[in-house]
Amino acid sequence: MLKLVHLHQSPSSQLQPLATFQTTQKSSSAVAIPSKQPPSAARFCSCCGRRHFIEAATAAFLPVSPPKSSASTLHSDDYSDLLNKIHPPRPDWYEEFYASVMATSMKSYEEKIAGYKSQLFGKLKGKAKRVMEIGIGTGPNLEYYAGNGEIQVFGLDPNKKMEKYARASATAVGVPPKNFHFIEAVAEAVPLDDSSMDAVVGTLVLCSVKDVSMALKEVKRVLKPGGFFLFIEHVAAKDGTSLKFWQTVLDPLQQTVADGCHLTRETGKYITSAGFSSLELNMASLYNDPFSLISPHVYGVAWN
Repeated sequence: MLKLVHLHQSPSSQLQPLATFQTTQKSSSAVAIPSKQPPSAARFCSCCGRRHFIEAATAAFLPVSPPKSSASTLHSDDYSDLLNKIHPPRPDWYEEFYASVMATSMKSYEEKIAGYKSQLFGKLKGKAKRVMEIGIGTGPNLEYYAGNGEIQVFGLDPNKKMEKYARASATAVGVPPKNFHFIEAVAEAVPLDDSSMDAVVGTLVLCSVKDVSMALKEVKRVLKPGGFFLFIEHVAAKDGTSLKFWQTVLDPLQQTVADGCHLTRETGKYITSAGFSSLELNMASLYNDPFSLISPHVYGVAWN
């Protein structure tokens, strides 16, 4: 049964402290991580920071959810086929262009969200040595891992061109190359072993994955017992508000031009019903502008 630990709203001008929750994390021996990095990958967000353009893939291409550990045991060719069904490959020029844009266009957002991230990532200290991040992108979160030489970061992203930017970010903030592993993968089928991660991180990702429930199942699968999932996502505004009206009107266009990003996705409900043992869920309005389509956010921690 899910234990909902904390729920509150905080305006953008006043960041509320997260509730304190202690867990007993069971010790676990190191789990081998597949050495091969599968080609191609997943879908991550849009105007919130994962902006892509029109793409032909639709949910009809999604395969039936595989058994619990199938993603980590598929052969390379089989996994490539699975990835291509979920997210058809794109031209190199497109991926390079998109990666270069992402490397320069998110600074203002990162400055705005920094206080929230600092609170969440602080929970990794002393509790997580192996961390998987879905949608690593150009590595804007790598600074929050810096200073901890014990953390091994496994960053997943669909765009192979992101790797050079992510590695440059790691170097810039002092994350040793040996501590950062870039993997091309979809959030819905992670090529890592069961119970192999102490923590999973997802920021601005679940708005545009094809199957949120499948992605969260993968998060739970790779987490060790007692491991935790840190998340920050933009979500739908409250029903009956003018912002929700405009989100609803513009959502089809947003999905078309922004790689499947959903303005009206209620990600908090997906996380609440995913089967985590306990959950700390917070809501915030990131921007004072009442017409900012991605102002409503949820953030928090879910324990496996």
